[in-house]
Amino acid sequence: MKALFVLLLTQLCSASLVPEREKDPEYWRRQAQETLRNALRLQRLNQNVAKNLILFLGDGMGVSTVTAARILKGQLHGQGEESLLEMDKFPFVALAKTYNTNAQVPDSAGTATAYLCGVKANEGTLGVSAGVTRDRCNTTKGQEVTSILRWAKEAGKAVGIVTTTRVTHATPSAAYAHSANRDWYSDGEMPPDALEGGCKDIARQLVENIPEIEVILGGGRKYMFPKNVSDVEYPHEEKQRGTRLDGRNLVQAWREAKPRGKVAEYVWHRRGLLALNLSRVDFLLGLFEPGDMMYELDRNNDTDPSLSEMVSVAIRMLQKNPRGFFLLVEGGRIDHGHHEGKAKQALHEAVELDRAIGLATRLTSTQDTLSVVTADHSHVFTFGGYTPRGNPIFGLAPMQSDVDRKPFTSILYGNGPGYKIVAGERENVSAVDFAHADYQAQSAVPLRQETHGGEDVAVFARGPMAHLLHGVHEQNYIPHAMAYAACIGSNRGHCNAAARPATPLLLPFLGLLLLLLC
Repeated sequence: MKALFVLLLTQLCSASLVPEREKDPEYWRRQAQETLRNALRLQRLNQNVAKNLILFLGDGMGVSTVTAARILKGQLHGQGEESLLEMDKFPFVALAKTYNTNAQVPDSAGTATAYLCGVKANEGTLGVSAGVTRDRCNTTKGQEVTSILRWAKEAGKAVGIVTTTRVTHATPSAAYAHSANRDWYSDGEMPPDALEGGCKDIARQLVENIPEIEVILGGGRKYMFPKNVSDVEYPHEEKQRGTRLDGRNLVQAWREAKPRGKVAEYVWHRRGLLALNLSRVDFLLGLFEPGDMMYELDRNNDTDPSLSEMVSVAIRMLQKNPRGFFLLVEGGRIDHGHHEGKAKQALHEAVELDRAIGLATRLTSTQDTLSVVTADHSHVFTFGGYTPRGNPIFGLAPMQSDVDRKPFTSILYGNGPGYKIVAGERENVSAVDFAHADYQAQSAVPLRQETHGGEDVAVFARGPMAHLLHGVHEQNYIPHAMAYAACIGSNRGHCNAAARPATPLLLPFLGLLLLLLC
């Protein structure tokens, strides 16, 4: 009876009535015609040179996550399925194939090498070719590949990294590091043979490989300080202490590596970040947690900035460079929420990434800024069960199983920690708080950590040359298209103004001009 009551209550609260305007066929016709008019405008291609490049990466943000995040965002604002994410407003959409060179279902390191360095690689390796075997330091030399962040820096642009993970995690580190193992955050995580072989840990590479990265914001303090040095925020927590075996203070090394006369600011607190006079800061390092940053739902608003706040600071810092900038923004904990089976955490992370995308849109112009939103891979996350319109995204399906006669949530995982057997049967979800932030949605197969999914991920693009992202692409194509748009990297033959293709609207005028000249 309790399960039936919960089902009825869910249905009563679902606001599933069809909106009155949607009952009128003209509503849908007008909407379609407006969409058609917008599509026709896209024939006037934006072929400007991209002064600025922003790559937004939702770690683990597969298509099912995008859709569920859209519904969540709508429900948070009194709307629903019809609402739009900021990324939904981007006019060009493609799909990216995410496999690694040695993996059908990829990891975040091999994929990061693809969409940042333009080269597919083996799982678990960073900023190196597929000639490198995971864990084998001696296979690395001569196999390093460079990233679009480096290409932008070499072209004189400002560059930045913003993430909700540790700044040495897989996604950000592929922008600057070359490593046979994504987990070599500091030398304290490296095996003796790798240290003896001359391989550098990722935190050290962050400081040494490209010392003039203007903005680095995220987590990961403990990998920058000597082993057993107490953390500034959690002085009594042993697990938050420094991890470095070489005794180096890499924050100090980061400061010392800056050119004489330049101002380099290190902050670890939200208040310190927001109090900065950015006009007087040349380089900024912000490390707000010893490891990854907190989930958005758990974030301490007094001590830790949101992703949106970090993006705002980063863009305003980078915009000082008249040659433009490249910025990598990662919503990295979408992935962590899914791995833990905590869909509510994952989807709120995705909504916060979308909020950051909207903020960046307001701070930049589509005339000179190419923005791309994508994911590295998907997850075995789904939602279904024939839920009615307006059903709470974290709610129950409107039916019981016709096998075990128990209710189930709309959100489920293919595998993961949510697999639970109670008294020999599937757990009755009506007996638990399935709307709690840390509720682990049920899964078909028991695993301590839920896994990635192998399907293609979406690529949303807006701004100069965004139309180059248009179909089904290999994931490593993304940085090549972005570099072409910005005239950076090796493919710059088209960058002479006369060499850039004319828009269709200009072709008749150019033909007339040629006739007059003849």
